[in-house]
Amino acid sequence: MPDYNSSLEFTGSTNYVLDDELAKIVNVSMALEMPLLLKGEPGTGKTMLAHAISQTLKMRLIVLNVKSSMKLVEALYQYDTLTRLNDSRFGDSKRDVSNIEEYIKMGKIGQAFASDEKVVLLIDEIDKADLEFPNDLLFELDQMSFDIVETGEHFKAKHRPIVVITSNSEKELPDAFLRRCLFHYIAFPDPPMMEKIAKVHFPNLRHNLLSQIIARFYFVRQKHELKKRPSTSELLDWIQAIVAAGISEQELNKRLPFLGVLLKTEDDTALLAVH
Repeated sequence: MPDYNSSLEFTGSTNYVLDDELAKIVNVSMALEMPLLLKGEPGTGKTMLAHAISQTLKMRLIVLNVKSSMKLVEALYQYDTLTRLNDSRFGDSKRDVSNIEEYIKMGKIGQAFASDEKVVLLIDEIDKADLEFPNDLLFELDQMSFDIVETGEHFKAKHRPIVVITSNSEKELPDAFLRRCLFHYIAFPDPPMMEKIAKVHFPNLRHNLLSQIIARFYFVRQKHELKKRPSTSELLDWIQAIVAAGISEQELNKRLPFLGVLLKTEDDTALLAVH
């Protein structure tokens, strides 16, 4: 395990509200220099946490958006064999075709390792990839290094990046991978926490109106028949629509305006349309 380093501290940002438990695990992750694996339903702020850490600590953010067919080597580096072949065939390139390094491009993880300064690395939705991806990532997470096979070059991270990994639990991750991460489940915010989040984005909103909006939002979310329950981002969009339309808390108590902002399927909208 890496040495304990407590020189960094994250307490939230101007646009990201977090509870004490999440703040603790983020700071322990940075102190131990271990990846932080975040789970939670969509809209709980998993991805935005990495952005907030980057903003607060004034570190560059590098984002790897994991795709279903992604292999680890793509995240480390890409060797552009096709361009090299074309350059050698047509001879009109300014690059030296005999130098393979001219055709090596760093992937997102490679960029984080090669950076001259400490960065925040977000590996977003790792569960989208095949199980081989997190399995193959084990060594790199431990050693913070990798080899470029085509050149024989060895890259060792100059500074261990702050690694945030998100998962939507689409697939179970390997036990060996989980052992190398700190884990935190971000529960969906309760009404008091959601009110704090909303106030960050709408600081001038009247308290009575905000309280009514929050109450109506959770009235919608508690409908178990919904195919897709609205998330924090939908709530913030809904607040903006309500404010722009000048709707009062009294009117909100009678009806649910702009359901298409909160709900994203025809069946869900029909279910709530009577309220």
